[in-house]
Amino acid sequence: MIDKNSPLPLYYQLEELLKKAIESKEFNPGDFLPSERELSKIYQISRMTVRQAVMNLVKKGYLTREKGRGTFVSNQKLEQNMKGLTSFTEEMQARQLVPESKLLYFKISPVQQNLQDRLNLEAGELIYTFTRLRLANGEPIALETSYLPVNLVPGLTKEILEQSLYFYIEENLGLKIGHATQTVEASLADEEEMKYLNIKKGMPVLIKHRETFINNGTQLELVRSAYRADKYKYIIDMDRK
Repeated sequence: MIDKNSPLPLYYQLEELLKKAIESKEFNPGDFLPSERELSKIYQISRMTVRQAVMNLVKKGYLTREKGRGTFVSNQKLEQNMKGLTSFTEEMQARQLVPESKLLYFKISPVQQNLQDRLNLEAGELIYTFTRLRLANGEPIALETSYLPVNLVPGLTKEILEQSLYFYIEENLGLKIGHATQTVEASLADEEEMKYLNIKKGMPVLIKHRETFINNGTQLELVRSAYRADKYKYIIDMDRK
């Protein structure tokens, strides 16, 4: 309950109570929150205090407000800690979600000039280009386009690409994935991203560019992924040196 003798602001106490209720599944995604009047009566605090707590949770993504409908619990964002290198499949399985990949495009062709140096290939060498829609529990999360050298990763098929590519590379080809360089930036969804990620025009996406290397330093892949910003967030642990 709210402790009016505490040095903590009343709105902050209510915010924490509601946040814990959401995180412990007392409120589930889609559930409507009691009205400001009801919360004010339950906790014996002013409606202005309730409003501040609710708006803070809206800003943090725990709640969603819709005109004419009210305030309800948002779908919680998936979190990725950027400490280690994992595949999408491994990320989702770690969160006890069912990963799924739908292959939308697949092509084998000579490497384009703009990719040749980045993949450390000679002119005319073949690469795979493929686009996959990534889902968790049947919900679209990311649209991903990848480029890989054919000579390094032979035998790719639709069935392999609809499973875990990293598992195939390490378990079937005996290659050890060593490290990756990754950048993340915000953008607005384009037409293709809106279509496959089921989002509206003007909604933000997180664009992730990854360059992955096997443990001998050979370039393995270039990947561009567009993640739904309303479904995904990154966590970075930092030590002060």
